[in-house]
Amino acid sequence: MPIAGLSPIATLAAAGFVTVAGADEAGRGACAGPLVAAAVILPTDPTTGEVTDARLARLDDSKKLTPLARERLFDVICDAAVSFNIVSVSALDCDTFGIQEANVQALRRALLGLDVPPDYAICDGFAVDGLPWPSIGMWKGDQVVSCVSAASILAKVSRDRTMCQLALDYPGYALEGHKGYATAVHQAALERLGPSPIHRLSYANVAAVLTR
Repeated sequence: MPIAGLSPIATLAAAGFVTVAGADEAGRGACAGPLVAAAVILPTDPTTGEVTDARLARLDDSKKLTPLARERLFDVICDAAVSFNIVSVSALDCDTFGIQEANVQALRRALLGLDVPPDYAICDGFAVDGLPWPSIGMWKGDQVVSCVSAASILAKVSRDRTMCQLALDYPGYALEGHKGYATAVHQAALERLGPSPIHRLSYANVAAVLTR
């Protein structure tokens, strides 16, 4: 439990956990394209746990930032991070394993792929098993823990860039504007064109098109 008056990172620093990794994903709710997960270790003060690079002062949950702000922070995070790792799970694997298992696998792979082993890991939303260090799942961790915010930005920007490229490979679905989420525009294209090879066939809206 956090110490009264201290942030989660400060609490961990006080307990001797100096190197903390944050992990988050993007694309869990999308019906097309990959699920992308990222893990990040930021430079921090070993006593307070506070991020020491002033360029990272505006970190926040990726969903609260504009696309331009996310793009700018992506480069800053990659430059400032002690270590970071980004992994992608295909739509086929999301169907094969189920989205929850695919999500856990992606977060685990992202953390295990860090080239600097952390003392502790914080995953957004839920805990991830199979890690060699202590970890915790934190509800809305991307809003309160800087390294998780950073991971959310890396995952979101990486996935958005992939979806813009896939929009060129699979025209007509407006993937560059809707990124595979079941908006009215995307759903209309899906019903008109049918699922593409990058759609997740296990998702209800995609499966419904296949049964018609």
